[in-house]
Amino acid sequence: MDRAIFEAMINTRRQLHRRPEEGWTEFETTYYIVSRLKTLGYEKILAGASCINKEAVLGRSAELVAREKERAVQAGVPRAFIDACEDYTGALAVLETGRPGPVTALRFDIDCVLVEETDDPEHAPNKGGFASERKGLMHACGHDGHTAVGLAVARWIIEHKDELSGTIKLIFQPAEEGVRGAAAIAASGLLDDVDYIFGSHCGGKAKPGEVALVRGGVLASTKLDIRFTGKASHAGNEPHKGRSALMAACAASLMLAGIPRHGGGASRIAVGKMIAGEGRNVTPVHALIQIEVRGETAEVNDYMVENVKHIVKGAAEAYQTQYEIEKTGEATTIIDHPEMQKLVREAAQALPEVKNIVELSNPSGSEDFTALLKRVTDKGGQGALFRWGCRHNGHHKSDFDLQDEQSMPIGFGVFCNLVKKINSAAC
Repeated sequence: MDRAIFEAMINTRRQLHRRPEEGWTEFETTYYIVSRLKTLGYEKILAGASCINKEAVLGRSAELVAREKERAVQAGVPRAFIDACEDYTGALAVLETGRPGPVTALRFDIDCVLVEETDDPEHAPNKGGFASERKGLMHACGHDGHTAVGLAVARWIIEHKDELSGTIKLIFQPAEEGVRGAAAIAASGLLDDVDYIFGSHCGGKAKPGEVALVRGGVLASTKLDIRFTGKASHAGNEPHKGRSALMAACAASLMLAGIPRHGGGASRIAVGKMIAGEGRNVTPVHALIQIEVRGETAEVNDYMVENVKHIVKGAAEAYQTQYEIEKTGEATTIIDHPEMQKLVREAAQALPEVKNIVELSNPSGSEDFTALLKRVTDKGGQGALFRWGCRHNGHHKSDFDLQDEQSMPIGFGVFCNLVKKINSAAC
């Protein structure tokens, strides 16, 4: 790997690690990406609203976005840039070589997790002076590394563009956490001409020095916000006149955990958050629960969603409250294209740093990349997802790390080798 690209990639990862931003609020990150892409020489760069279909956006809080927009402006992002993006985030760069060839897309996600970074002095970001500067937010899933790899690949592509053919699209996707951002990019139509699409993720079950081919096991998932609305009353002298949204939410939460499992594959449900009530002596009027379901197949996931709807409706009727269910995120299962998996394997085998190549198919987490892969597949294209290994201590944890100098060059190398194989001007 070219030393200049390597050093820039590591510096980029560490700079992004200091300034984590949650999904749909990645204004600093998007501005940084677009600025870098312009410096590299990319002429066609779409940012914010121009690279999504706003009608397909999931899980975006206008109130949070407005607040975070002002925070980003105070941090140095030009207000004119955010306004030009119409208060949306993410970017897509296009390189047209001028020579006939396939259209290849590469996906890199950019958002962080709502986790407080550890203050352990032995934690690498603390030792290296690049720990999160934003309380309660952390790149605890490696998306800072993904973005840094993406920008390094973007530089390599520019430096080798005379050796390439066709068109290359680089997707810097917002709001992967909660599987909220890819649907809007897919619905934009900007990938409808793509022949091949590839995405990656650090860690998971991939160990240091490994590349993992994701053949299956990615769970379909739906994220839901459930709101109950009751009726206030004095909890002491007129409790009979009240209708408790809190009790409806509690009853629903307990019943959700008891949904019978589906014989067609693994399933998951998690009630992650509850907010309810107005005061100690007031019958609670409002309650919100945030949940997710997952399934080994789309059928299993849909089964879980339908059971959630029945339980919520029943709890609302039992406690005589109103209810509302909002879908805030959704992903599907992985589509396995064997020829693309073979290409990833060959791209990894060409790297001396790769000591082992494994295949993953056991039920695991979910991945927003599946929405992009499905769109490309539906339009006649193919693609694959792979992992580059690290020693991560567990994703979404306060001591997460990815050993950037050792792990990221493998992700970079696989992407570059894929571009060489598919878009070589000699092909």
